Order: sequence, then C-alpha cells, then structure tokens
Amino acid sequence: MKQRIVFATGNANKMREIREILGEENYDIQSMKEAGIDCDIVEDGATFEENSLIKARAVAQYAKDAIVLADDSGLEIDALNKEPGIYSARYMGEDTSYDIKNANLIERLDGVEKDDRSARFVCAVSAVFPNGEEVALRGTIEGYIGWEPMGENGFGYDPIFYLWDKDVSTASLSPEEKNAISHRGKALRMIKKEISKYEDISR
Repeated sequence: MKQRIVFATGNANKMREIREILGEENYDIQSMKEAGIDCDIVEDGATFEENSLIKARAVAQYAKDAIVLADDSGLEIDALNKEPGIYSARYMGEDTSYDIKNANLIERLDGVEKDDRSARFVCAVSAVFPNGEEVALRGTIEGYIGWEPMGENGFGYDPIFYLWDKDVSTASLSPEEKNAISHRGKALRMIKKEISKYEDISR
C-alpha cells in the first residue's frame, strides 16, 4: 500500500509540480481539499521555515495516518530589501493578480542595472510524520528580475524571474527543466530523502 502524503495547499499549479517531483508511482499524494481537510491557518511566522511548519502542524491534526507536507515560498529581491519575501503571496493583497504584482516590482526597479537586480526564489518544505517527528528544509534558486515578463509556463513571479546563465525567465522553461533546478524542486527532493528514511525506520 502506498504511503499517503497530504500537502497543505489548495494551489493546483503547486500540486502538479509536487506530483511531478515526488512521483505519484511511489505515494498517494493528496491536496488538503482532496483529503477533505478544511481548516483556518494563520501564517504568522517570521521565516519561510516557520510558516511552512505552522501549515504542516495544522493539517497534521486532521491527517493522523499521513505524512503531512507544507511549503512556504517566495521571491526575495535584494535591491528592495528582500521584498516581497514571506509576504510574496500577499504582496499588494492576496486577490491582486500576478500580472499587477509583477508589473509593480519591475516599476520599482526602474533604472536599476542588471547586476543590482539580483533575486532568488526561496522554498521551505516541512514534513510532519505520523510519529510526531518534524523537519523543515530550504531550497533556493538565484537569478535576477527582468525588464519585462517572459514565457507562458510557470505561475506567480516566474515570468519576471530570469536565470543568470540563460537570460530567460523560469516561465520560459518546460516543467521538466524548471523542476530540475527550481527552489521547490530542490526542497522537495531533500524532503523525499527524509520520507525514505522514515519509511525505512517504520517498516
């Protein structure tokens, strides 16, 4: 029987990436909604790790037999004092479209040279195991903020986040290319190793 994993998100784009990276052949991967879990979660942590653990712990109360995963991710722009940071999803309001958010960030960097437009995507993924053990791990990808959105793939801030070595946005990459280098891909692969360790111990 496959190990059940419940991921504390309702984001369909994120769930697609999670399934591609963790591998559905190995696990029964469900979103909160698919697991029938509906709970209010107040993300009041000061770091990506703290917020991801808050989410994982909250959902774990309703998914006793499952490994519960949660992530908190965002964009840090050095020239803007690492904004929007942990407030990336809520930047300019949760209901504001990313087209508007991305345009605003580009506007705020008007006149800033390429070398000073450095930025990174950060993703902290936490796991709460059925035995109560917890772990939080961070993955990052470095790049810079472009002058205009590029690409039709990806979501969120992907169209304005460019890679130094390719000079294209992460929204221009195929899902396979993006997952191989992305912040979420790195963090999930680290968590996958922790899940394997847990499975070895619990057998």
